[in-house]
Amino acid sequence: MSRHLKAITREEHLRFVASRPSVSHLQTPSWGDVKPDWRAESLGWFDGSGGLVGAGLVLLRPLPKLKRYLAYLPEGPVIDWGSADLERWLEPMLAYLKGRGAFSVRMGPPVVARRWSAEAVKAAIADPGARRLGDVEATVREAGADGVAERLRRMGWRQTESWGEDGFAAGQPRHVCQVPLAGRSLEQILSGFNQQWRRNIKKSEKAGVKVVRGDREDLPAFYELYVETAERDGFVPRPLAYFRRMWTALTAEDPDRMRLYLAHHDGEVLAAATMLTVGEHVWYSYGASTSRRREVQPNNALQWRMMCDAHELGAAVYDFRGITDTLDEDNHLLGLLRFKVGAGGEAVEYLGEWDYPLSKLLHKALGLYMARR
Repeated sequence: MSRHLKAITREEHLRFVASRPSVSHLQTPSWGDVKPDWRAESLGWFDGSGGLVGAGLVLLRPLPKLKRYLAYLPEGPVIDWGSADLERWLEPMLAYLKGRGAFSVRMGPPVVARRWSAEAVKAAIADPGARRLGDVEATVREAGADGVAERLRRMGWRQTESWGEDGFAAGQPRHVCQVPLAGRSLEQILSGFNQQWRRNIKKSEKAGVKVVRGDREDLPAFYELYVETAERDGFVPRPLAYFRRMWTALTAEDPDRMRLYLAHHDGEVLAAATMLTVGEHVWYSYGASTSRRREVQPNNALQWRMMCDAHELGAAVYDFRGITDTLDEDNHLLGLLRFKVGAGGEAVEYLGEWDYPLSKLLHKALGLYMARR
């Protein structure tokens, strides 16, 4: 089937997103406004009759002093990844981006490869012989994922090498934790939590923790906790301006695209988090908490309220976002995996991010530069 690619308007892109049950928030037009250091474009694939059948948000990052760009499609593009003629989707994109001055293209196919149930992850953590999630048998292997990976390799795409610990620092996470909500009542979702989670939710209720929705004026309260979290967990915090820009851009596109929740106790905010929604998919985006009064379990209260609201919105999935694939007891990220899986979440592995070097010299130079950072 013939199809061609061209730049599309934000309105066309947004209509396409609205027509799909699930598209990553990183593939909405507004995400380009969150990234001012990148130049954003919406691309559209059209069939022979002129219908829009695929779309992608591409971010173009200029190389210093050169009019050459790294082109990045985070968790995209949104095309028919099961198509037997994947080349007819991707080759026009590469040609277009080369014409725009791109020296390298990176994308994150939204294709699930494997899933592990909460029970399987729990058993894997307890297994002394298992070092990584990939060492244990998956509960589900998604049909077709291996075929997509093989076709990409034949076309010259290569899986992105991780530049940070467990891949967390290199683009988007390959492994995430998702709680299925579709077709389940709140009671069924709650019964899927482990005993510790259910106990903590009861503790927070008994202690009088109140979770409320905030607005843009509450971002500084969130940010104060976020900076404390960054110091405690050893990561570099984003500036407050980033979250203000994120709020303005996303809520302008859709008032429900981004929400802010705050957990109060005795007049103090103990935890806060942002939640993003596109179609039937809801993401827990950024979380923050203080070390004070942890015994009242504000984080469990916060997540439960967000899941309840996601369920009310008709979400099919509550996505905890990135998890580590390491099962090493000495790794500080293992506690985060336990926390997320404790809410009945399954571990989900995507195909990961893939690179296509349009200029091998500049692509290699970028890799050397990133390796030194």
